[in-house]
Amino acid sequence: MPLSESPTPATPKSRTSSTPEPAFMDVDLMHVWQLLDPAEHQRLLEIRTFLQERLRPESIDYWNREEFPHHLLPEMAAHGLGNLQIDGSSDLFKGLVYVEAARADVSLSAMVGIHNELIVGMIHQLGSKEQKEKWLPALGNFTALGAFALTEPDHGSDIAGGLATTATREGDEWVINGAKRWIGAATMADFSLVWARDTSDGEIKAFIVESDRPGFTATKISHKIGLRIMQNADIDLEAVRVPESNRLPGVKNFAAANELLKHSRAWVGWQAAGVQLGIFDIARDYALERSQFGTALAGFQLVQLPLAEILGNAMASLSLMTDLARIQSSGDLEMVQAAMAKSTTTRLARESAAKGRALLGGNGITTDHEMAKLFGDVEVLYTYEGTYEINSLIVGRAMTGISAFVSGH
Repeated sequence: MPLSESPTPATPKSRTSSTPEPAFMDVDLMHVWQLLDPAEHQRLLEIRTFLQERLRPESIDYWNREEFPHHLLPEMAAHGLGNLQIDGSSDLFKGLVYVEAARADVSLSAMVGIHNELIVGMIHQLGSKEQKEKWLPALGNFTALGAFALTEPDHGSDIAGGLATTATREGDEWVINGAKRWIGAATMADFSLVWARDTSDGEIKAFIVESDRPGFTATKISHKIGLRIMQNADIDLEAVRVPESNRLPGVKNFAAANELLKHSRAWVGWQAAGVQLGIFDIARDYALERSQFGTALAGFQLVQLPLAEILGNAMASLSLMTDLARIQSSGDLEMVQAAMAKSTTTRLARESAAKGRALLGGNGITTDHEMAKLFGDVEVLYTYEGTYEINSLIVGRAMTGISAFVSGH
């Protein structure tokens, strides 16, 4: 398949007929999109067109206001974004959808990724037959939303051993007490998948907790510098009662969470590759459209240099994630690979965002030109789903056989 047939981003609004048309408009220098079969390639083209023409322009105002564009959910569902995890798509296709989503808006790519990797995926893999029948159809259509409630106010990186939320069995019910923090979409979700420690055996279990249950409250976290569309929340659970049928039978201990987190860390690597393409799109368009000293910015050496570096970072990230998809498809993905991919791609994304912001000068610090929006979003990618440092230590432990994590003494 020729490179020219790869899906291309939306034409910049202010591109004039006198502006030169660059080679490699689709920026697929490594021919990654061409690895898809024709049907998935065509579907990706349709998804990209929707994301660039509908979602990307609308996201800016919602990002500024820290609000969620609920009216886009039916359109997102119509393009299959609510059902990626279980629709039979290849791992590469799913990853490239995450790339295109992050290229258009990082917050909504987080929504799509968490929804698929951690909500749909968790119920599909670990839920009961009744739970699957009740929730998966509605989740696939975005007529229901879920939240993944693991992180706590006092336990982030040490959540595996420090999880403090408790669940106590009383007859056919469980009583859940505790608090969660940074839970994406919790203020608008129909339910949360709450991870809690069983007071009888000390093991970690998981429960579907509907948002209208007495004792459950979700409070929006405001004033974030990134992912401002994503409605992160603090959750309080005060003697919340759920029936035994709400417990996910496939969760026996924290190993189930680790398996999910392994794949969600890989998903963030796709996000990091995608946001770098978005950074490049904005920077290149700006350089071609703006003139200084009577010359297009794109003609200056000190502009072409960061453009080349941003694209190099993006292609390195994309190539790494393409190899990771190959490993995922064979069923051989390990946490060290996911951690390396997440830490490496987000480090490169942070570098790319800084270069892109600097290239736009003063215009790089307002969301009117989009770059400031991506600059803030990248800081969140660098930290969530395991901080850069924690993921690096996971790699270091695997490479040396020695754990450098704090041992408590």
